[in-house]
Amino acid sequence: MENERSDIYNQASEQFVLLWGEMASAWGINKTMAQIHALLYAENEPLDTDTIMEKLKISRGNANMNLRNLVQWQLISKVHFKGQRKDFYTAEKDVWNIVALLINERQQREIEPIHQNLVTCLELFDKKETLTKEEEDFKERIRSFVEFLEMFDRFTKAMLPYINKKNLKFLKQLVKLAEAHQTLKGGKTPVLPTEPDD
Repeated sequence: MENERSDIYNQASEQFVLLWGEMASAWGINKTMAQIHALLYAENEPLDTDTIMEKLKISRGNANMNLRNLVQWQLISKVHFKGQRKDFYTAEKDVWNIVALLINERQQREIEPIHQNLVTCLELFDKKETLTKEEEDFKERIRSFVEFLEMFDRFTKAMLPYINKKNLKFLKQLVKLAEAHQTLKGGKTPVLPTEPDD
């Protein structure tokens, strides 16, 4: 029970909730949403909406809206207890899954719309038969941006399934290899072999 917890646990929990709230913008979510997630992450047992409201001093509307968003992001899930009419919530506890979910969500909500808008921007040049040198150069710069975002999307989708604790040893070796390669190159960014276009 909470009143049996040590002062250290309670202090650490409070600081963690505040820290997660301050980091919210980095994750692409609002402060309250981040604090609710942090609170549920810090708790071993599921919490109901009333308890969440009381602990974070937030309104029911604010709590319900952010709980719905967290469920949608798959960062928390609803828990039902027999004989209880209240909804309880618990957070995903595997930090690797949390980060993967956040990266994927941000990719869909932020990177993909930018990509689509740049493609639309690129299509504007197709309306003109002959482009000036300035137009050709600008078109190429936009195309480079589109290509980067497409590769970033492919890289993210390919790598995310492997970003987990089970593969930690492999990931550490991969990072060491990249660091060693960079050191040998005198700190310059390595250029990897090119592959033929798909």
